Amino acid sequence: MKIRLHQFLSKCGIFSSKNEIKNAIWDGKITVNGSIVKNISFEFNPEKKKVIYDKKELSLPQNEKYFLLNKPMGFICSRLNSQERKLGKKSIYELFYGRVSKIVYESLITVGRLDENTTGFLLVTTDGKLAHKITNPKNKIKKTYYIETTKSISLEQIDSIKNGIKIKINDNGKMEEYISRPTILTDIEEKSMILTIDEGKKREIRRMFDSVGNEVSKLHRLSTEKMLLNDYKLELGEYCEINFEDIDRDVFSNIKTV
Repeated sequence: MKIRLHQFLSKCGIFSSKNEIKNAIWDGKITVNGSIVKNISFEFNPEKKKVIYDKKELSLPQNEKYFLLNKPMGFICSRLNSQERKLGKKSIYELFYGRVSKIVYESLITVGRLDENTTGFLLVTTDGKLAHKITNPKNKIKKTYYIETTKSISLEQIDSIKNGIKIKINDNGKMEEYISRPTILTDIEEKSMILTIDEGKKREIRRMFDSVGNEVSKLHRLSTEKMLLNDYKLELGEYCEINFEDIDRDVFSNIKTV
């Protein structure tokens, strides 16, 4: 799996800051397969190409870290840029700052994303391969959500969402259309339900309900495959470290992955 050069160097743990990494790259002190690379965003497969700095071959740490977070409301799943800081945005990565080592903190990524107003089950890890495996749509990993709506849910809306519905997206003037995959709906009440879907497009569940003339007022992810958030007794904003074996057993045990 490919990784950006600056991310690789961050994970190696030999640099004390991002600026030190950038300067090492820009000063031509990093070679990849014998060639000097001055592009911090250069992508390569560290399993196939050799990285040298100060006459030493660098490698990624072998011990990956895995965390399960009960994501709170009002947090985004990306690192904050300067504009987001000015706007007072909050990032889930702030919940880990100072509580894990600097090497781990710099290497953390989320396994997929929950939007700012969605809560619940979120895996956070240093393992890019695992993240890709779970988020790859070809693997059809099921995620289950508790949903509340602003309006009563009609039988027509249930049928449309269950069978797949056309979703139109206007992204900065660029129109996109697709049909959502069929979903599993259970525990259906007047304004709430449990929904399971094996697709993870951006804001998809909210867009599904928008498309049928309803609106999601609460969205909380309960699980990924057989890995249940409730089993870990985490309050909103809390996380715990978990083992890869737990993920392998509960997420991949009955799934053929690519």
